[in-house]
Amino acid sequence: MTAPTVSQRTAPLDPALDEPRGPDQPDQPDQPDQTLTPDTSVAETGATMGDVTSTPDYTDRASTNDLRIRALDPLPAPADVLADMPLGDARSELVTSSRAAVRDVLAGDDDRLVVIVGPCSVHDPVAALDYARRLAAVAAEVSDDLVVVMRVYFEKPRTTVGWKGLINDPQLDGTHDVRTGLRLAREVLLGVLDAGVPAASEFLEPTSPQYIADAVSWGAIGARNAESQVHRQLASGLSMPVGFKNATDGDVRIAVDGCITAASEHTFFGMDSAGRAAAVETAGNPDCHVILRGGRGGPNYGSDDVAAALEIARTSALGGAVEHGVVVDASHGNSNKDHVRQAEVVREVAARLAEGSRASRV
Repeated sequence: MTAPTVSQRTAPLDPALDEPRGPDQPDQPDQPDQTLTPDTSVAETGATMGDVTSTPDYTDRASTNDLRIRALDPLPAPADVLADMPLGDARSELVTSSRAAVRDVLAGDDDRLVVIVGPCSVHDPVAALDYARRLAAVAAEVSDDLVVVMRVYFEKPRTTVGWKGLINDPQLDGTHDVRTGLRLAREVLLGVLDAGVPAASEFLEPTSPQYIADAVSWGAIGARNAESQVHRQLASGLSMPVGFKNATDGDVRIAVDGCITAASEHTFFGMDSAGRAAAVETAGNPDCHVILRGGRGGPNYGSDDVAAALEIARTSALGGAVEHGVVVDASHGNSNKDHVRQAEVVREVAARLAEGSRASRV
């Protein structure tokens, strides 16, 4: 096998923040999956941090490894990124207190409601921080009744292919400058916290939480990943309440099973704060719960749907958040992906709550 050459990435550390970005790119036609876990270490190639190894020699018939890996781009260790961009005492206090508030609401110990609101995903950091400042003013006004958490999503699961989010492709141009994306995502999270608003995020890549999770107050596992053992194990070690969405076909049992799995202890492959491969041992997450997001069969936010979901959830015998409340996602299948319909869904849920129902906590 021909030894790979090394080239230096020349993309700037931070993308320009003074120009608005376009909307999310739509899904593209299905293509064969070429994702493999690299089995060649950086040390074997002689690459250093910031280097990118070239495409292997596909004509070498004696080679059996990394045949479909085009490049290995070493990333900074999480500890280095957190040292450069520390959370700090004030932000840490906001994360800690908001996590506790969300936990208490979901468990029925706080009479308020949790409202998770914000863009589908962050593609324009300037716009996101402007939104956070505006949201902070509203959140303060309604704090006696609502725990407001801003949706700050950086990773987008796709049905087939498409833009995967700010971390994966911060320039929105297919360059996939993940090094910049990780730092930019953390910069946005810290800015949201500085505005006084706690943050929510969906976790997709199993190692990305090492870079951002300390700044997140509520987490989500998406409908496409709720049945994934990798993501259930990941949730078992996350430090915040985590919601599992029902499957894309509307199956709620998958979300409940995710909560049961995540509440247990696990040992799995992961990465430590120094960026080294590690066997991760978790204590289990008792604060997982179900998110109703509708499915191919239609919406599932109605009172009967919520009651049925709680009936399934109570078979888990976990107590706590999973048995006492559900999160209603006003988007996706519950609004038929119509942004106007989202407001109508919220009004309908609010009307039920005004009549005395307390099952829908969000």
